Formats: sequence, structure tokens, C-alpha cells
Amino acid sequence: MTRLKSLGFAMAMTALSSVTLAQNSEPVKVVKSTAENKVDIFIGNKPFTTFLYPDTLEKPVLYPVHAANGTVVTRGFPLNPRPGDPTDHPHHIGIWFNFENLNGLDFWNNSYAIPQSKKSAYGWIRTDRILEAESGKTGVLAYHANWTNQQKEIILQETTRFEFSGDANQRIIERVTTLKADMDAVFKDAKDGMLGLRLAHELQIPDAVDQKFTDDKGNVTVVKGGSDHVANGTYLTSAGKTGNDAWSTRGVWCKVYAKMGTDSVSIAIIDHPKNVNYPTFWHARGYGLFAANPLGEKIFTNGKSEKNLTLKKGESVTFRYRIVITNGSETISTAKLNELAEGFGKK
Repeated sequence: MTRLKSLGFAMAMTALSSVTLAQNSEPVKVVKSTAENKVDIFIGNKPFTTFLYPDTLEKPVLYPVHAANGTVVTRGFPLNPRPGDPTDHPHHIGIWFNFENLNGLDFWNNSYAIPQSKKSAYGWIRTDRILEAESGKTGVLAYHANWTNQQKEIILQETTRFEFSGDANQRIIERVTTLKADMDAVFKDAKDGMLGLRLAHELQIPDAVDQKFTDDKGNVTVVKGGSDHVANGTYLTSAGKTGNDAWSTRGVWCKVYAKMGTDSVSIAIIDHPKNVNYPTFWHARGYGLFAANPLGEKIFTNGKSEKNLTLKKGESVTFRYRIVITNGSETISTAKLNELAEGFGKK
């Protein structure tokens, strides 16, 4: 009987917690501007992010991204550089979703910096229509896009649905992306993918030494080190990996956190049990790239195993992620992230 009473109390408290969260949630406004190829998202009448899909970008992005206190948590460069912004990897813009090797084309590294003579080796994600743009307690944005080569031949059709929500100290993005093959499509195991986010300078791990990174085509990018005392971030995964040790490891979630102004700010990405190769590998670099890549197993395991994904024409695959951005006197706890991951896994 005591156990039943305890169970009943726990269920009641869970229900109360849900009601409290619903009461504290702030209204979400989704504003579409077809003429400018963008959709603005406001939470509690404050800017949260903008979905950008102009023809000048090689992929659609959410940029910039604000915490609930207004702090911008994504890097400004290259669209709107801020003082002190690193200027490496110009294809890292806000939050995006793509992959380095689909049918031999590189969707990840494509940007204005690639010379026209080499563009044929890269792929585009071209958004052709907005499917939903609904305001409310939860904001909804859905779009359709085509993953194409330079000749605009369609390899994949993408349908993505975002749900945006938040309260006084938190913002949540839930992303569900379905990719349907218009022709046989092979995701060849590669390092650079799939859900990516480029962090603001403060969220980087401090490193005084320059670093060099080489992509699969042999292009070398130098990330400048420095001791400007602005970068003060670090990573923590659900498996307990910290700092640079988070890179190449698996986990249900990973968070990056730092002091930004007077607040602690954290960004967590949560994987979903239905995703391919769950739990994902974390392509989480100290210089500010924060990515979940389930299809980079070969490099992450030093060649011990690999994970390729093949879709026959007409087949599809779906990826689900939850991104949680929190600010306040303390960073979001492991217990709370485990709770959010468990709830997300049941959706």
C-alpha cells in the first residue's frame, strides 16, 4: 500500500510539473517572409532565431540563435561577423543539417569559399517551399527541400518539421527530418555530418595553439589559437566524457557550457532512440563545431568499424533531435538532461 501511495504521489508530481511547465511557457510567434526567403521565430516577443533559405546559401540554416536572456549563442561569421569571431570554416553557419559524402558529393563543406572550378564536387540543399508556419504555445515550422548536384538533379527530397518552445530561462528546438531517395543514395561513412551547430566564441574550449584540420579532399583549414580569455567553454556527455575527450565518443546527449556575461549558458543536443546508429557519435570540437554524426563511425573508431547508409529509390530515413538552450545562475544539470532525453525518447 505504501508503495502504491508513493507511486501515486510521484505520478501526481509529474503531472504537476507538466502543468507548471505549460503555465510558464512563453508564446511563440512564427513570421514568414517569402519575399526574403526567411521565417522569423520569436519566443515571449523576443527574437529567438531565423530560418534562412536564400539562393545565396548552399543549405538552409537557423541563424542567429539566442538564449532566453537575449545572448547570441551562435558564431556571427560569415553572415554578420562580431569582434573576435574566428573566421575558419565559412560553411559553419548557425544550425544546419547535411553530410559530407552523399553519392560522392560533399554537402557539408560547400560554401562561397569553394571556387567555381571545384563546385561540381559539392552538393546543394535547395528549399523550395514552406509547408507550415504556425504560432502558438509551441511554434511550428515545416519545409520541403531537395538535395541536388550542381545540375539540380535531385538525389533526396527532404521534409523537416521544427517545433519551437521556451520559458523565461530556456529555449527548445525539436527537429524531425525525413530524407526520401529520388534515386539510389549512399551516405558513405564520413567525419563531417549531420546535425551541426557553430558556437559563439565564449563557448569554445580555450586553446592557445593553432590547429589544422584536413577534409576528405585534402583541403587544410587552420583554426587559430589564442589567449583572449573570452573562450571558457567545455563539453560534457551523457557517458561522462568531458572537454576535448567528448569528440568521437557515443552518448545519448552532449552539452557545451560556459559563462557568457553574468549568466551560465548551455546548449545540449539530445539524440533519439529511433535514429540510425543510436546513440550517436559526437563530432564536438573544442574550436566551436558542435555536431551529432551517427554516420562517422569509421574515423571515430580509428577504422575498427564503419556505418554506411544506403537508400534505394523511394526509400526514406528519419532523424530526430532535440536542442535545449538554457541560461541562468547554473548550467542545466545532468539529471534534468536525462529527464529531457527520456521524455524525448518517448515521442
